[in-house]
Amino acid sequence: MAIFLFNLFGSASIGVYSLATDRMIIVPPQVPEDKARKLEEWLKAKVVQTTIGDSVLIGALACANSNGIILPHYTRQEEIQAIRATLDLNVSIMDTKKTSYGNLILANDHGALVSPQLKEGDVKKIVDTLGVEAVLGEIAGLPYVGSLAVATNKGVLAHPLLTEEERKALMDVLKVHVDVGTVNCGIPYVATGLIGNTRGAVAGFVTTGPELFIIGQALDMVEEK
Repeated sequence: MAIFLFNLFGSASIGVYSLATDRMIIVPPQVPEDKARKLEEWLKAKVVQTTIGDSVLIGALACANSNGIILPHYTRQEEIQAIRATLDLNVSIMDTKKTSYGNLILANDHGALVSPQLKEGDVKKIVDTLGVEAVLGEIAGLPYVGSLAVATNKGVLAHPLLTEEERKALMDVLKVHVDVGTVNCGIPYVATGLIGNTRGAVAGFVTTGPELFIIGQALDMVEEK
């Protein structure tokens, strides 16, 4: 397993434009075929090329794990079909004014941390779709938990100002160890510049060596012998 450096649309903020789970990687259709195939090779998951509501901001708008995907209310039918044509998974369209579910939910295949800004009915829908326990919580005292951390089934990398209470809550619900760090030369909103799964990780191209080391530790990128 390895960590690769990458850009999308010339930007190091690759997590804004893409989403990865153990089963799939979603990138905009404007991403060249060779770049999409690199992601597929590195993370060993199927690539889906689609927009979300005609937007390329996939990582900000959608949240997913191996069981399902949460999408905003203006997602188009053909975008849903593109996802379902690639994988058999639960798809839920949230009927709320909020749209940035990638920023509001942090999930892996064990659990989900959900922004306190979401209502009880929304949380129940998230639980049913992702097939995991969900709890309300914050990271670094902020509600945008999906943008402040990256979670795989092996570990979590979170904002450097994560409190000890928040760390314990993350470990309890996601069932993995939690470390803190940055991406792209000091950016604490780690999900903006990092995607990953149990097989590897991809970071923005300006991520430094020390940052890559911490990412590797957090997401347990050590080869098993």
